[in-house]
Amino acid sequence: MKLTTLGRYGLCTCLAAVALTGCADASNSSGKAQVVDGGTFTLGLSSDPGNLDPQMGAGSGLFTVTQFAYDALVSVDGTSGEIKSGLAKSWDVRGTTVSLTLAPDITCSDGAKLTPTIVADNLNFVADPKNQSPFLGTFLPVGATSVGDNTAGTVTITLAQQAPFVLNGLSSLPIVCPSGLADRGTLRTATAGTGPYKLVEAAPGDHYTYSIREGYTWGPAGATTATKGLPKTVVVKVVQNESTAANLLLSGGLNAAQVAGPDADRLDKAGLFAAQTPAIVGEQWYNHRAGRVTGDPKVRKALTQALDLGQLQKVLTSGQSTKVTTLAANQPVACPGDSVSSALPAADPKAAAALLDEAGWKAGADGKRGKDGKPLALTFLYQNNHGSGGDAAAELAVRQWKAVGVDATASSQNETSMTSTLFGAGDWDVAWVSLNLSSPDQLVPFLSGPAAPDGNNFAAISDPEYDKAVATAMASQGVAGCRDWLAAESGLIANATIVPFAGKVVRMFGRSAEFQTPGQLVPTSIRMLSK
Repeated sequence: MKLTTLGRYGLCTCLAAVALTGCADASNSSGKAQVVDGGTFTLGLSSDPGNLDPQMGAGSGLFTVTQFAYDALVSVDGTSGEIKSGLAKSWDVRGTTVSLTLAPDITCSDGAKLTPTIVADNLNFVADPKNQSPFLGTFLPVGATSVGDNTAGTVTITLAQQAPFVLNGLSSLPIVCPSGLADRGTLRTATAGTGPYKLVEAAPGDHYTYSIREGYTWGPAGATTATKGLPKTVVVKVVQNESTAANLLLSGGLNAAQVAGPDADRLDKAGLFAAQTPAIVGEQWYNHRAGRVTGDPKVRKALTQALDLGQLQKVLTSGQSTKVTTLAANQPVACPGDSVSSALPAADPKAAAALLDEAGWKAGADGKRGKDGKPLALTFLYQNNHGSGGDAAAELAVRQWKAVGVDATASSQNETSMTSTLFGAGDWDVAWVSLNLSSPDQLVPFLSGPAAPDGNNFAAISDPEYDKAVATAMASQGVAGCRDWLAAESGLIANATIVPFAGKVVRMFGRSAEFQTPGQLVPTSIRMLSK
């Protein structure tokens, strides 16, 4: 795609997803259980990650497994937001120049040494538009060029313009080792990284098995594989049905899985460990392409006003919603504030009907709207990782649109299918897919620029006012530009370009294991327990 991070919950795009370090809330801990060495940690994943090349996709499934085998140049403390070490032991940002000094003696899973020139080759691969990496513009600024100095042990990145949160982006960009760069085709079903684990078996659609690497000492903030309690083997098992994942957790068939729907309550009552991560789980996008009914701004605004977003929020999250205040909501949030509350269009079915009339979509005798003999029909996609709450919320949205004469057909898709539809030549008008990223600049390629498949702008959004606001915000370093970033977001939301309507504290449950999940499961935080 990216999307992860369509990330972390939903598409990470880079969608999603940022690899953070730090402590997550460990509610329902496993009491007096003792940390034990070795063992097998089995993680349930709601969708198959697909092509395992870590720089060519950003669905949350791929982003999750990438953390086991690959490292980034820096990491981010999940609580304070402070930049911490990764492959780089030190760094310096001055204007348009970023300098990083690598930790010594970093080795790849095949024994090869990681050098600054290899790191620079990685960055230049992502930076080349011809390679169509979804990380370009998201985690690496457009126009960046990189040079490695093997003698000095440094990598120097020259930016085309100042990038306010460049280090935050680099914390999510995995580095590939020489064998993978030489033959990227091998990365589809194998790994070539410096990470704490190495892929030893791939059974697409079923499971992926990773084995621990001895001598790993350059993990996030200095993490090592010598730490007591790390599993010797990690098995990532594809379990698409959330209720099945919950049952496997209770029976011991899984050590960890993210469960967001009603099944989470019974896991909570069973006393399972839970690492908690705030996330946007309800985010509505429209297809802006010419020829789609949602290409008309009046139609987009009407479809938004036709919905009772408060009701949808409650149904989608099974009554456990949290307030969405920014589009870049991953903790730690780079630009805290509230760009959403005052900008989100209020429910107003009468106003929605009037707008549809203005747009030429008139109601017939049967109440259904049409124009020039064409019915006002929507293809509405939503991701299947919300359990029964997602299905119920989608049905509710369809009913509310029907009340103003709009015929919508809802279709549930897994992350792999959703990504393919959105970033290909797919047939869609409205999609519920959540981008969870930590800094507002990471959202820019999804909200502007080349439309998919030529870029990350899967909804083909073109908003000159947003582009102007981004240019102003980019002129300031770090949080100094947050006021402008939040204003840019508010403009999009007020125009119903994007509709963030539901947040939730997403829980990854654990049995006989504990871990941290500030955005993504941190492999070096896993601790196997005696019960």
